Amino acid sequence: MEINELTPAERRVWEAYPRSESVDFRESPDEDVATGDGWGPERTVRAAVLKAILLGTPREDGEIAGLKVAGARISGDLNLMYAVIDSPIRLSHCFFHEAPNFYGSRLRQLNLSGSVLPALNFGSARIDGVLRMTDCLMRGPVRLGGTQIAGALFMDRATFTAPGTSEPVLQLNQAVIGDDLWAPGLRAQGEVRLNGAGITGSVNLVEAEFHHPGGTALDASTLNAGLDVLLRKVSVQGRVELRGARVAGRLDLSYTRLSNTGNTALRASSCTIGELWLRMGPAVDGMLNLRRSQIDVLFLEPEMLPRVVLLNSLTYTSLLPLGPAERRLPMLERDGDGYLPYSYEQLTAAYRRIGDDDAARKVQLAKQRRHRATLTWYARAWGHLQDATVGYGFRPLRAAVWLLSLLAVGSIAYGLHHPPPVKADEAPDFSPVFYTLDLLLPIIDFGQEHAFSPDGWYQGLSYVLIITGWVLASTIVAGVTRAVSRQ
Repeated sequence: MEINELTPAERRVWEAYPRSESVDFRESPDEDVATGDGWGPERTVRAAVLKAILLGTPREDGEIAGLKVAGARISGDLNLMYAVIDSPIRLSHCFFHEAPNFYGSRLRQLNLSGSVLPALNFGSARIDGVLRMTDCLMRGPVRLGGTQIAGALFMDRATFTAPGTSEPVLQLNQAVIGDDLWAPGLRAQGEVRLNGAGITGSVNLVEAEFHHPGGTALDASTLNAGLDVLLRKVSVQGRVELRGARVAGRLDLSYTRLSNTGNTALRASSCTIGELWLRMGPAVDGMLNLRRSQIDVLFLEPEMLPRVVLLNSLTYTSLLPLGPAERRLPMLERDGDGYLPYSYEQLTAAYRRIGDDDAARKVQLAKQRRHRATLTWYARAWGHLQDATVGYGFRPLRAAVWLLSLLAVGSIAYGLHHPPPVKADEAPDFSPVFYTLDLLLPIIDFGQEHAFSPDGWYQGLSYVLIITGWVLASTIVAGVTRAVSRQ
């Protein structure tokens, strides 16, 4: 392309490139770039000119070339597929008439901040520096799948839409980012795909909005984040998919609104997470799936729990905030997988780790009661009896109260009416207290039970005391056995 074929606007860009000078066509810094389709020739640059500049403009000795344009209307197809460009590119606050194509290219740095684009293809490209799309308005799919970015990716306050297509509005699947993914305030009307991405630093999506009702709003399955994933104050309409993700630091969902009515709102199954924070927000509208995940610190406020949770094989070291057992037990009772002994053992271990043995006993008692519902009718009857008498061994004082009460009843009854001796000349002196103890305690023998034979309803009372004594002894032994096994 010859210089005499350029418009005055294009000539300015051509001459500024060798010295990396900026060309700003804007009338004011706060003008609305979305109206750029109406900008005239005085600020229009053809895509073919930009391509010729990047691929063929001679360099000046002692200068570092760079394309720096702001506020331009870029017409035509900017096709830089497989291009290798070693100078930085900044096309900020520009209006693109057609979608640029950087597929498979290798760039030093690209800055599209504040620009409006109909779409963007950056798949399998490589950037040696950073990629900036701050405040961009994307009106079609943005393809960054398989992209390698040595530095950070900035998409703060960017808006992604793709009306009329079922394709994800933002594809970052299998992308590799050597620093942070920085996108606070991002807005997405459709699916955002991050599955398989590897990010050395943090993922910052604070105050982002994801809107894809009935579908997957954010797919970050098998995501690998070297630091934190910040989803604080995020609003999601649709499903958040984190299956198999690895987050070395904190997955922060504080103050977040998750909504996918009637379906899974958050699936974080088979994950390995340092800390998961789900707190200070409204209750999750939809199902919460944490199956098979391994979490060091689970900060999960009971108020955020939905009606159905899935906790099968969930492992955590610490659970915060613990509080009374009564606040935590509903989490296990809402498990859509039914009765899971392991979930109760995990909660018990969390209470024992902080030395709250009373709460741990309450969890174990709740476990026995939940298990009872899965048994046959006669096993359930025996379970109810153990529960009423000694609380499955977790309420030993209750057994003492029963024994003392029965001892008092028997002692008073037989004290008022002594049973006749079996052999009058061989019988010891009658003691109503020890006679009652002989009936109640199946192992200890005070020599009273066999020496006297009650009659009438007193004989029936003796049968009741004997049977009750055996029941109490059996349940106490079962409780002691469980206590020993726990130790």
